[in-house]
Amino acid sequence: MRRWGVKLWCAFALVLGGAADHKTQSRNVDGQVRSVTIPVTVKTPTEALPSLAVFEDGEMQQILSIRGPIRSPMQLAILVQDDVASSISAELQSLARFIKDLPEGSRVMIGYLTAGTLQVRQRFTMDAERAAQALRVPIGTASAAPFNPYVQVIEALRRFDGLPTGRRAVIMISDGLDLSRGLDAASPTQSIDLERAIREAQRRAVAIYAIYAPTFGGAGLGGLRLINYGQGSLNRIAQETGGQAFFQGTGAPVSIEPFLREINAAFRRQLAITYLSTHPEKGSHRIELRANGIEMRYPPGYTR
Repeated sequence: MRRWGVKLWCAFALVLGGAADHKTQSRNVDGQVRSVTIPVTVKTPTEALPSLAVFEDGEMQQILSIRGPIRSPMQLAILVQDDVASSISAELQSLARFIKDLPEGSRVMIGYLTAGTLQVRQRFTMDAERAAQALRVPIGTASAAPFNPYVQVIEALRRFDGLPTGRRAVIMISDGLDLSRGLDAASPTQSIDLERAIREAQRRAVAIYAIYAPTFGGAGLGGLRLINYGQGSLNRIAQETGGQAFFQGTGAPVSIEPFLREINAAFRRQLAITYLSTHPEKGSHRIELRANGIEMRYPPGYTR
């Protein structure tokens, strides 16, 4: 699940073959998926490019391209659940600074997970100032709560489709709870829409970074049980997409600034690796990366 670091730095943008231009999974004339892109986060930067091998379903695949921070800005969606605790309102300046510190040419979308819909405050833009200004204070009431944040996460993921292939991520601030089908279906292993969101993120090579924040009405409905469900769900979607989840106990974080620093460091080491898949059939496919014992963090697979 969670794997850390290929030592790749200045050779990140090395093109090893003809890469897909616009879609994470491109198609040949027969309509079969042939190329796949995955997000890979590395731990230690280095000047050298070690031998890197990609395996899908146990078979070595041909690497087409490696895109890194030198030539590939980020494509980032920031999603805030609209009923999070009021303390998150004090974090807008931290989020704005984070956006402005992204590599030049990065595209940013701002959205709010609210009752019934995804409210897009700013579509993907390369204007960091404009994206930062689109942030607003969450409504912070139970009436603004989505019963299921993952349906709206899926909607946000689909907005990556019009962007060129590259380094992609989502930062979601949420309680992680899917209550749309009742308490028994709210666990990380039972939520249907959590599973769907994971699959959609994997297909689009989007790493999800999740920050837990309690909400008005969420944890209060089921106490510690639902807190565990929410945090477990956020942890699962992060691990299975190559991202990371952040918690500060069971309450609201004193500050998300330390989390944003970690995410910023991860972005500086994130790659988008595109390879030629020899398994065009539908279904689940396992992914393994090897680089002479160097640790990596990446999705464990994807579903066609």
